[in-house]
Amino acid sequence: MIHARELRNPISSSSWGHWASVGAVILAISLVAGAEQTAGEDQVKAAYLYNFAKMMQWSAQRLPDGSNLILGVFGGDENFMTKLREILAGKIINGHALEIRRLHSPDELKFCHLVFFRTSERNTRGAIGQLGKTSVVLVGEDKNFLSEGGMINLVLSNGKITYEVNSAALERAGVHYGGTSSTSAKTGGELPGVEPESARPIIFRNVPAYPRIAVSLKITGAVQLQAIVRADGTVKQVRVVGGHPVLAEAASQAVMQWRYEPESKETTELVKVSFGR
Repeated sequence: MIHARELRNPISSSSWGHWASVGAVILAISLVAGAEQTAGEDQVKAAYLYNFAKMMQWSAQRLPDGSNLILGVFGGDENFMTKLREILAGKIINGHALEIRRLHSPDELKFCHLVFFRTSERNTRGAIGQLGKTSVVLVGEDKNFLSEGGMINLVLSNGKITYEVNSAALERAGVHYGGTSSTSAKTGGELPGVEPESARPIIFRNVPAYPRIAVSLKITGAVQLQAIVRADGTVKQVRVVGGHPVLAEAASQAVMQWRYEPESKETTELVKVSFGR
């Protein structure tokens, strides 16, 4: 025989009201904290997009004098668009007014100079494939973005946003990348400038994050590196030629992830990474 027992809640109705109120407060705090974090990330991404637009060089035919520089956003929600417009309103880049557009179809991408693909967009590969060799700078925020044909990818690591660059994709599009350092919001300082000093083309590179201790101690300067690159293009070893040890560690770790074009034999490549200049 199965005996049914009444299940009693050990919390009285008055106590329940109290804990429900506490729970509501905790939930509200969590929601506010989440909203602040999202807002902070949006500000950083907006700063990066603005800096990328400043560092790129389009041909006069692609970006004639007096025309707007168009930054499109493909995918995502309206909240990001609102934040982006607030931050970049009225910005002028090399004499070109910055125009922000929300894109709804892949056909609209070709009318832009720079397009930011949100992670919510599922048709990234197809949209990029339709562009062909059009001089549109493609920026994303997904781990597979560069392998899908993207050019620059924003990466969240250890609470900071940095970026990776597919130099080969930029070159194929006929867009020149300045590679100069630029200031970003809430990343702890300036982005390092990377200057390969050898002729072997780079297929993939990521820019080292500015170490927090270097930011707090106001350590700046350049790091000189020698990278031994295997025939298949992967980096076998990195040797520090000169530079501050704190900066050298960050630069070495980044360069170890680089990929060069394959060649018939192993080569030694020179790289200079500048922090805070």
